Amino acid sequence: MTLFEDLKWRGLIKDITSPELEQKLNEGGMTFYIGTDPTGDSLHLGHLSSFLISKRLKEGGHHPLLLIGGATGRIGDPRPTAEREIKPIEEIEHNIEGLTKQVKELFGFEVVNNYDWTKDLNVLDFLRDYGKFFNINYMLDKDIIRRRMDTGITFTEFSYMLLQAMDFLHLYETKNCTMQVAGSDQWGNITAGVDLIRKKTGKEAYAFTMPLVTDKSGNKFGKSEGNALWLSKEKTSPYEMYQYLLNAEDEMVIDYLKIFTFLSREEIEALERDHKENPHLRNAHKALAREVVTFLHGREEYERAVHISEVLFSGEIGDLTAHEIETALKTFPQFMIESEENIVDFLVHYNIASSKREAREFVSNGSIMINGKKVTNLEHIICKEDAIDTKYVVVRRGKKKYYVGKFKN
Repeated sequence: MTLFEDLKWRGLIKDITSPELEQKLNEGGMTFYIGTDPTGDSLHLGHLSSFLISKRLKEGGHHPLLLIGGATGRIGDPRPTAEREIKPIEEIEHNIEGLTKQVKELFGFEVVNNYDWTKDLNVLDFLRDYGKFFNINYMLDKDIIRRRMDTGITFTEFSYMLLQAMDFLHLYETKNCTMQVAGSDQWGNITAGVDLIRKKTGKEAYAFTMPLVTDKSGNKFGKSEGNALWLSKEKTSPYEMYQYLLNAEDEMVIDYLKIFTFLSREEIEALERDHKENPHLRNAHKALAREVVTFLHGREEYERAVHISEVLFSGEIGDLTAHEIETALKTFPQFMIESEENIVDFLVHYNIASSKREAREFVSNGSIMINGKKVTNLEHIICKEDAIDTKYVVVRRGKKKYYVGKFKN
């Protein structure tokens, strides 16, 4: 299977600018770029598919560049509904530093910053050397601009397309970059760059887009309760990433295996058959979580995530370290333990039970576990000596409700 065929099979190509691109992708040897604006100091799971495409292209003999938008990030890419918030310069610079470090460590790509070739450009030269190549009707016909016409769009946002086109031209002239890769929502911007190169040099450049990765409802993949799942383990722990992938929608898991892993077609098709025949085993979900977490954070972090998951399922909380508790249970209700109390008062005090009567019922029915041990004695005292690392008291009520108490030092 050729590189182009593999990308198509994985669902990673939506639009291409020229039929010639298929042969050029298969031949290798192109320098291409993928860009991201510094809206955060880490990439998130929604970015991963495009960066993995870049890695696939690199393995196919192409040379990737990552462009971080130090310039474009100062004004913001137009959104379909409203103008982006302008971020402080200090925050943008912090984000650039974080993204550069992360991309080099994860992917080993060469990183460039469009602020380097934009900062000294004055407005007259910008309008003279670039603005004259863009017809307003051409710009208004771009989907992202057209969708904003009813609600209004500022000149700042309107200029974003020109800046991105200018980036492609600059990389074409200085690094022989002849292709851009982007998400499908960037089609208007990247074709503007292809057109600018053709008009200014008479030469041909290429681009293709990939579909945006979504769940079955069309929502962006990689969002958890409205928050992005970050590739940085300091922002999203490997355990949280593991759990998110392990619970991916059944209807989408095979698509995600194609997009987010380097498993072969034969391996994925075998998992697809198993998924249809034995869905309760969730082997496809386990493979997805294993491959992504291992790629991002290494085998040791993946195995730790599996261990935490198994411990939480079994209820043997005492097998976790304090660090693992902090990692695994940070999404559950947290409270600071002020003093030693008997179990009934403790449950009511920290809103684990609504009344003493309910607390006694929970304990008597065996519904309460403290640090992995069932408590049935109504006179049981919650004390610091019994806490994990003399710090944490993990309460499990029933099968799935966890609460984390921490003794004051």
